[in-house]
Amino acid sequence: MAHDHEDHRDPHGDHAPADGHGHQHGHGHGHGHGHGNTDIHWAEMGPTLEAQAELFTPVYERAAAWLAREVTEPGLIVDAGSGPGVVACLFAEAFPGARVVAVDGTEPLLERARARAARQGVADRFDTLAGELPGVLGELEYPADLLWASRTLHHLGDQQAGLAAFAERLAPGGTLALLEGGLPTRFLPRDIGIGRPGLQARLDAVEEEWFARMRADLPGSVAVTEDWPALMASAGLKHTRTRTFLLDLPAPASDRARAYVLTSLARLREGVGEALDAEDRATLDRLLDPSDPASAHQRPDVFVLGAYTVRTAVRTA
Repeated sequence: MAHDHEDHRDPHGDHAPADGHGHQHGHGHGHGHGHGNTDIHWAEMGPTLEAQAELFTPVYERAAAWLAREVTEPGLIVDAGSGPGVVACLFAEAFPGARVVAVDGTEPLLERARARAARQGVADRFDTLAGELPGVLGELEYPADLLWASRTLHHLGDQQAGLAAFAERLAPGGTLALLEGGLPTRFLPRDIGIGRPGLQARLDAVEEEWFARMRADLPGSVAVTEDWPALMASAGLKHTRTRTFLLDLPAPASDRARAYVLTSLARLREGVGEALDAEDRATLDRLLDPSDPASAHQRPDVFVLGAYTVRTAVRTA
């Protein structure tokens, strides 16, 4: 379960957030949830997830700075659903006294995480743990002072049970930080001069339907009201806090931001395009056609704008 992704358009690429769920991610959230079926081939997505997470570094840096004020000198930080380790390595740099463990179910992504830690000079404080969440957390040698889960929980069928498992792996006084929710990412103006205005809002709607099917198809899927502070309280955690971080990469987009937009749109076309009407499919095809002057390859008005919400709570005993 690699989710250090983008958002369903995840930006964590690693944990890249992109839409309100981290769909498409990675992670953030991303994840590449934009597939018509709900198979997500995380290992193949490694380079894309890593690039997306790097694009969303400003979000993660601000989140880490906020957490540094909330969590005093953590000894162990766990990134649950770390993907290729962009955020885990960022935490290793932001908390120089901490050991960081990147946890993921996809070994090729953990290989990328270890290589990244070596490049950044933090390998002596960086470990990886391969296995499926949340059970693999039981293999941690010590409880965590900070457990970060970015667009990871929504891949567990029973999110309340997952939260309880996360809480159990916290040390007394330890903090759980969830990146879940936010706002759908925007790439284009409402009226782009081709097709009907409001294309991205309609893409959001079909992606929400995809996300609902993905959740329903998960093993042991349990419907739950996604009131995260209440769910965290039900897991025995206290002192919930919420902070939302903005990613604002204005037009004209950099090459890296434009590549992210094109990857996101292509994944949406592949995964949910058939749920659109013929006019919207044609518009999306034009946006993806590099020879079309109206394409996202050439348009001067492409941007990336998203809001990503982090929620924290503390194990008091």
